[in-house]
Amino acid sequence: MQHSSIFHPLRRLYDWVLLWAHHRHARLALFALAFAESSVFPIPPDVLLIALAIGLPTCAFQFALITTVGSVLGGLAGYGIGYGFMASVGQWILDLYNFHEQFQRIRGLYLDHDVWAVGIAGFTPIPYKVFTIAAGAFEMDPWRFTFASLVSRGARFYLVAWLLYRYGSPMKGFIDRYFNTLTVLFTVLLVGFFILLTYL
Repeated sequence: MQHSSIFHPLRRLYDWVLLWAHHRHARLALFALAFAESSVFPIPPDVLLIALAIGLPTCAFQFALITTVGSVLGGLAGYGIGYGFMASVGQWILDLYNFHEQFQRIRGLYLDHDVWAVGIAGFTPIPYKVFTIAAGAFEMDPWRFTFASLVSRGARFYLVAWLLYRYGSPMKGFIDRYFNTLTVLFTVLLVGFFILLTYL
């Protein structure tokens, strides 16, 4: 009982996000959700992206583009928080999600792998918001950060859009059930892409 009560507010937030799929300003809501999730909001934009793509499969790639642009711009906002407001806003966000321990581990990842760290976080269920704030706090090159965010977030959202466009609503349950496994598989492909760029 206690376990379910812990997740009840998050479930209500999840359901609230889904309600926007039937709103006339659904595209604007998708952009705002993708933007906010990159620095503050806990629900990933995939939730609304999937709902919209199922409702209008012919617009799936348009929805993926909106999500990608919103997420990358939101990532830059997170970068700005880390770069200029780490002591105030950044600490508040870390407190809100109890991400202090993860933030310290991420510091080592940035020192050794910067672009790789952002790329993997942008594609997988790893909290992307922690990495965007960390990128600014550790003064990662903003162009490298933007490039890694654009490639990884775009790959993630366009993959979801393609699956729904190609296979329709039955794919929703498959994505919900195997999302983590799918992201591990495609992360391997993403890492291969970055290795290729390194040697070109």
